[in-house]
Amino acid sequence: MEYDVVQGDIAAQSADALVNAAGTSLRMGSGVAGALRRGAGEAINEDAMENGPIDLGAVAVTDAYDLDAEYVIHAAAMPHYGSGEATADSIRDATHNSLGRADELGCRSLVLPALGCGVAGFDLAAGAEIIGEEIAGYEPDTLEDVRLIAYSDEEESVISTHCIDK
Repeated sequence: MEYDVVQGDIAAQSADALVNAAGTSLRMGSGVAGALRRGAGEAINEDAMENGPIDLGAVAVTDAYDLDAEYVIHAAAMPHYGSGEATADSIRDATHNSLGRADELGCRSLVLPALGCGVAGFDLAAGAEIIGEEIAGYEPDTLEDVRLIAYSDEEESVISTHCIDK
């Protein structure tokens, strides 16, 4: 499946679903989760936490509230226990499960961040490669527009350089 890399604030994106780079507790703190929480309103954090905790690599869905989307898919690439750091497997699973859940929901468009590569400490270049491989290898049912979002110009450059088949 083809996808684009875009630069901007995920909370300002318009899509059927936005993906939150979540931890297993689903508590929305800083980074991507903080941006989505600020954009959606406090109710999204309460809703997300009612769905948690979830397994590492799993996803949960909430309403998008005040964001320009129908859903937020909370993808647990980061454990809220132990080291708190993401792994290649947790990033791979969280990406795959986000794509699958978006399809199950009938979404045509999806925006996802570099899961596990911010607060969770995984190397951005390596994480971008894993995410790119998962997206490129995914066979969608309804998804047509998938965007991997980078917050900064520097992040966009790294992601664009290390994603495959974009």
